[in-house]
Order: sequence, then C-alpha cells, then structure tokens
Amino acid sequence: MTTARDLAIVALDVATDKPVEQGDLSLALAGAEVFDLLEARALVLDGDRILPSAQSPTGDRLLDEAAAALVRQEPYESVEDWLWRRGRGLSSAYVEDLERIGLITRPRGRRIPLRTGRTELVDSAARRQAEERWAADEPVLAALAAAAGMRDEPAAEPADETVTVLAAVGDAVMELEAVRQRKVIEDAAFDNVWRGY
Repeated sequence: MTTARDLAIVALDVATDKPVEQGDLSLALAGAEVFDLLEARALVLDGDRILPSAQSPTGDRLLDEAAAALVRQEPYESVEDWLWRRGRGLSSAYVEDLERIGLITRPRGRRIPLRTGRTELVDSAARRQAEERWAADEPVLAALAAAAGMRDEPAAEPADETVTVLAAVGDAVMELEAVRQRKVIEDAAFDNVWRGY
C-alpha cells in the first residue's frame, strides 16, 4: 500500500467523526503521492522543485498515473504547483479506486460524496495496515492527516526532506481555506445587496 492510499482509507474511517473537506484531502493526497514517488525513486526533490527520475511501474494505478504526470522539462515544477495541478479532484479519484478494487462499498444506485460517511470500508489487509500506521502515529501520515484537518498537529517532527512537501501542503490548504472564506464573504455581501432592494 501507499501513503496516499492509506491516507484515503484513514479519511474514510475518520470522516464519520470529523468531516473532511475534499479539497483539503485532495491536496494532502497529492503531497502523499510525492512521498510515495520519492520512495519509489520516481522523483527527487531539488529544493522545492520536483525532478523526475527513471519512470518504472509502481504497481499502483494512481501512483503510476502520478509518475506519468510529472513535468519532465526544465525548470520543472514546484511542489506547490504539483499539489494544485495533481490535487484537483484527487480525493474522488481515490474513493473511486478504493471502490474499484473492492476496499469500500456504497449503497447501490447512488453516488455519495466522501464527507457523508455513507461509504463503508471493507475489512481487509489494506485497511488494517492503514489503521496500524494511524495508530502508530507514523510521522508523514500523521502530518498529512493534520494538514487535511483530520487530526491535531502530530508531536513528532518529520525528517528534513519531508519538511518541504509538508510545508507546501500546509500552505496550499491554508490558501484554499482563504479562498473559501472570501467566497463566503462575497456571497454574504451579494445577499445583503439584494436584501436592500
């Protein structure tokens, strides 16, 4: 299993207790893919730039898609740009993939979004592995989950190379929240204008 898939599984487990914003989770999943691709040696980080390495199959469909999506021309892509580009709709892609491989079930005939908690995780080795990493407070998984709003900040400080990615994920999530807040304020102002007439 990958960190990204473990994060998606944990999000489905936690989503019933604490709603997870799909946009925040998508950004965290894109960050998790960076870690998974680093581990698979499909990329290296040069400061905040993602430099692709030799592309070899990882055995995970979504991770192979991520590897194929890496920008392969200089000046390459920053981690932040990757998060925004790759993260678009990524939480839904992971839910669909988990369903496709039989790790979750849904009521038949309806498409139900992640945050309703109506998806059910199947008892599986993948679920147990994700739960073990979660219970062990594995630093990268815990930090990504915190960035997505699923838990408080972890006590353990991640290693050097991970700080760049985690900082970019945190910044992107804060930027997304600022966009949400602006939208709420703009909508409220628009409503007030119409009430005045």
